[in-house]
Amino acid sequence: MKVLVVGHGAREHALCWRLSQSPSVWGLYCTGGNPGINQIARPVPIEPEDIEELRRFAIAERIDLTVVGPETPLAIGIADEFANVGLTLFGPSRAAAQLEASKIFAKTVMREAGVPTADYAAFNDADTAARHVRALGRPCVVKADGLAFGKGVTVCDSPEQALAAIDEAMVKRRFGLAGESIIVEERLAGEELSFFALCDGNDAIPLGFAQDHKALLDGDRGPNTGGMGAYSPAPRYNDEFAARVMDEIVRPTLRVMAAKGAPYRGVLFAGLMVDGDRINVLEYNVRFGDPECEALMMRFEGDLAETLRAVAHGKAHEANFRLAPQSAVTIVLASEGYPGDYRKGMHITGLERLEGAEPSPAKVKWALDKVRIKVFHAATAVREALLVTDGGRVLAVTALADGLDRAVAAAYEAASLVRFEGMHFRRDIGRRALAALK
Repeated sequence: MKVLVVGHGAREHALCWRLSQSPSVWGLYCTGGNPGINQIARPVPIEPEDIEELRRFAIAERIDLTVVGPETPLAIGIADEFANVGLTLFGPSRAAAQLEASKIFAKTVMREAGVPTADYAAFNDADTAARHVRALGRPCVVKADGLAFGKGVTVCDSPEQALAAIDEAMVKRRFGLAGESIIVEERLAGEELSFFALCDGNDAIPLGFAQDHKALLDGDRGPNTGGMGAYSPAPRYNDEFAARVMDEIVRPTLRVMAAKGAPYRGVLFAGLMVDGDRINVLEYNVRFGDPECEALMMRFEGDLAETLRAVAHGKAHEANFRLAPQSAVTIVLASEGYPGDYRKGMHITGLERLEGAEPSPAKVKWALDKVRIKVFHAATAVREALLVTDGGRVLAVTALADGLDRAVAAAYEAASLVRFEGMHFRRDIGRRALAALK
C-alpha cells in the first residue's frame, strides 16, 4: 500500500522508520520531511495543517493509508475531510479529538464515564480563577484548556506559583488561544505513566506502556517541555495492570464518546497517575506521544501499516503485532534555551559514528552486546551541506537492549558521541525505575 505520514518530527521519523519495514508498504510519503525522514520517505511540500492540499495530494497519489502524527491536524478536522472523500486515515474525528483539544471537554467525558481523575474547576476569567486559588490555599495544577504542545501544564507547589501560572496563560497569553480558558485541579501524588491503546470506535487493543520525562532538568526540575526522554516498557506494570486500564478507563471512555456521536478511532494516549492501587487519569492525548512513540516503535514487531489500517476500518481485533520484550530508551538532545528562546543552525557532528549501528557495525561496541541504536531526527536541517539544528528538540537517540539498565547505558553512550553547540539533555532518564527495580 501507499502510506502518507503527516508531520515531520522525531515521532513521525519513528513512524516512517517502522512503516518502511512493513511488507505491505511499497510507497511512503511524509509532509515536509527532515534529513532523517528523507532517507526513507519521499518528502511532500505541504504543511500538516493544510488539510485541503493534503486531501488533494492523497487523492492524486491514491494513498491507501494516512497516519497523522501531531494533534493540530486532528483537532481541525483532517479525519473528517478525508472520510468525506473515502480516504482511509488513522486518527480521530474533529469531535473525538476534543479529548485533547479541550481539557474541559476531556474532564466532562471522564466524569460521565466514571473514569477516576483529579477534582477540578474550570475558568474563563483570570480574576475568578485567582480567587479560587487563594481560597484553595494548597498545591494545585494549572492547565491551559486548549492545545499548548505539552507546555500548558504548570504543577504548582504554592498558591503564588498558581497565580503566576494563571497570569501567564490568561493575561500574558503565553499559550495564545489555548489559554483563554483554564482548569485548576488538585495535585495528585504517585507515579506518572503513559498508556497507549489502539481504538476502532467500538473496542480497543492495548499497545503498551511508556514513561516520559516532561521536566527540562534532572530530578524533574525546571519548566515542562514536550518531553526530554522516555522508556518502554515500564517495568513494574504488567499485562494484568494493562487489562485493568482497558476495563476501567479506555472502554468506558469509548462508550461515552460513541454515545455522544463521536466514536473514537485512532490511538488513545492516557496520561495516568498511579498511587498504590489507585489509578487516576491526568489527561488524554489523541496521538502517539513524543518521545514515547520512538521507544514504542523500537519495540514494535509486525506490519505497522496493516495494523493501523485494520484499526481505522473498525477491525482492531484483526491487528497482529507484538512489542518486543526488550527495553527501549530514548534520550532527547535539545538546544540551549529550550523550551524558551534558542538558536538554530548549530552544526551537528557525531551521527556518522552511529549510522548503521544496527545490527553489527565495528564502529560501536554495543553491537557486540546485541544492542540496537537508532537516532530519530526531531528538528534538523541541511545548510551548505552541513547537518544543523533547526528547533528546540533536535534529536531523539534511542537504544533497544535486554533490560532497562543496559538500554539506559547504551542510549547515553550513543548520546555522548553527538555534538552541537549548546546541546543539552537530561542525565537521569530511567533512573527512578532502575532504583525501584533495585
